[in-house]
Amino acid sequence: MNPVANPLPDTPAAVLILTPELFLNRELGQLAFNRRVLAQAQDAATPLLDRLRFLCIVSSNLDEFFEIRMAGLQAEIEAETPAFGPDGMPVKQVYQQVAHEAHELVATQYRLFNEDITPALARAGIRFLQPADFNEVQAAWISDYFLREVMPVLTPIGLDVAHPFPRVLNKSLNFAVALEGKDAYGRNSGIAIVPAPRVLPRVIQLPAGITQAEGGGACGADFVLLSTIMHAHVAALFAGMTVVNSYQFRVTRNSDLFVDEEEVKDLRAALRGELPQRQFGDEVRLEIAADCPQTICDFLMQQFQLDAEDVYRVDGPVNLVRLMSVPDSVNRPDLKYPAFKAAIPARIENADNMFVAIREGDILLYHPFQSFQPVITFLEEAARDPNVVAIKQTIYRTGTESVLMESLIAAAKSGKEVTVILELMARFDEEANINWAQRLEDVGAHVVYGVVGHKTHAKMLMVVRRELIGTADTTGHLRRYVHLSTGNYHARTAKLYTDFGFFTCNDEISADVNEVFVQLTGLGRASTLKHLWQAPFTLHTNIVRAIRAETVHAEARRPARIVAKMNALLEPEVIAALYEASKAGVQIDLIVRGVCALRPGIAGVSENIRVRSIVGRFLEHSRVFHFLNGGKDDVYLSSADWMGRNFFGRVEACFPLLDAALKQRVIDEGLKPYLECAAQAWIMDQHGDYHAPPADAAAETGAQAQLLRILSA
Repeated sequence: MNPVANPLPDTPAAVLILTPELFLNRELGQLAFNRRVLAQAQDAATPLLDRLRFLCIVSSNLDEFFEIRMAGLQAEIEAETPAFGPDGMPVKQVYQQVAHEAHELVATQYRLFNEDITPALARAGIRFLQPADFNEVQAAWISDYFLREVMPVLTPIGLDVAHPFPRVLNKSLNFAVALEGKDAYGRNSGIAIVPAPRVLPRVIQLPAGITQAEGGGACGADFVLLSTIMHAHVAALFAGMTVVNSYQFRVTRNSDLFVDEEEVKDLRAALRGELPQRQFGDEVRLEIAADCPQTICDFLMQQFQLDAEDVYRVDGPVNLVRLMSVPDSVNRPDLKYPAFKAAIPARIENADNMFVAIREGDILLYHPFQSFQPVITFLEEAARDPNVVAIKQTIYRTGTESVLMESLIAAAKSGKEVTVILELMARFDEEANINWAQRLEDVGAHVVYGVVGHKTHAKMLMVVRRELIGTADTTGHLRRYVHLSTGNYHARTAKLYTDFGFFTCNDEISADVNEVFVQLTGLGRASTLKHLWQAPFTLHTNIVRAIRAETVHAEARRPARIVAKMNALLEPEVIAALYEASKAGVQIDLIVRGVCALRPGIAGVSENIRVRSIVGRFLEHSRVFHFLNGGKDDVYLSSADWMGRNFFGRVEACFPLLDAALKQRVIDEGLKPYLECAAQAWIMDQHGDYHAPPADAAAETGAQAQLLRILSA
């Protein structure tokens, strides 16, 4: 039964004064999550090349953290906004504390890279060469590579009155070169800037014939970084002058785009014009070589208007993210997580097509343990099927190459009604989505950009098919087939993120989904949905109601239980409702991968709440909400975290599982393993500190490893 139908009073939360001490800071919580990711790189039990991958993921996460969160804090400080969150910390204090912890995190990261991972890779025959390591053949090859591939595209800029400091692109690799002497024109600036064009690869693998790494042959791999090549040959750019030294640096800029959606007439055109400015937003962070003289560092700080706390000296590449390509470049399965084959349910494999399989009953897929291929097949079959008359889909992130999008284009070309609600403001995917929008419109698809002021984050796909029902039916009837998901329609991330996908042709759920599509493409008031909880209209209200329903059960001495899994928990009213439920005796387990502002284990407030974060091989991305509800075991899957932006600033879908067997599957596979397994589970205490998994909890006994054994082929 739908919990909304329960006759529960809409009473306000019970009296609980929510003081700042009951909330944890969001930005500090994000850094704490990155420390947990870094712990995967520190763990010797993690395969070596995946340790490198986790190290790179931390750098990628920190890039976005500075581009968005730290940039936002800086803007508030500059505007002298006395802003602070529910935790009560003044913005300046937050910034200083976050900067301090970020410095410590980065220092730990580079120590790990230099003292542990790099030596271990070298012992395994995978080396990052320095000039001192080059043998004669390698030195000649690298010199030729510089002259042939690098030097022709470089533009050294000597700084003087006629050559002011260049505009430095966001997160681009640059070199500050200290010079002595005069050039052909008698100039002596003392310093030059050399930007590394983005067309140049940052990591270059030496040909197998000149690799000298231990292990040799197919096992050995020698890499040289572009920064190493530049340091070795930068003097060639300054003939007749003495290069004292060169120092790599990188600037991170504010990358949060602003488009006044209420003012612009064409959102896509406005966004296309705004995207290039992301490269030149306000400076937020300066990463620079550890050995750079303070005089040059001060000069760069002055140019970028940054303070000392914004400077991060690093002993190694200023952009570790670029090393993400190395694990995929090396054929060393012994240094990576074991390969697995994602399973396809027998009902799908044995059916003539996806429509037949779905008509036999609702289907649940748990990625990446089970394959994403049925989703691709479903859309491919819909594009080809002459009985399919319409396809509607929401797109948030799908990538620059997408077989799903190609199927939508093929469907539109064949004359089907194709409608795509494509979110142009999906952060860092804006350009890819703009390009897909153009291609879809070119073949006649209807492309809608959602609702002004609300990002369309719901994951929905609906296919309308004309089918004969019974032998007497000669004209056919329209049947809706629906796919709903907790994750994006992105084939690559479906192999890396844990998410649930759900197929159904249930009339009531399909009608709800159709109504959401109508809202997104047309105008009019929101209609009441029978099963779906939808943001920004009913999701927040129904989540709070469901929590309060458990509170009522507990107060009546009936069993009461909540288990919720999500990426982030920040919304104050939901946290208040959880505190009240805990006070009433509701047993609450929260599996929150990232930021959690709730404090568990506080006597008299949250002693019945437990919070854990699972960090492992796959990114935990599914949102699962289980409410005992008097024994009814209501289970919902959603695209939404429990954050203000999801509840009030996005279009989100939260859908129930009505089939008892599928409901139990989600409990048994999506929740219980994460609560019962100690491996890779970080437990939060009432101070917001996370305690690492026990040393004797092997990763292969963790929830993800168990699910691989149970679900994969």
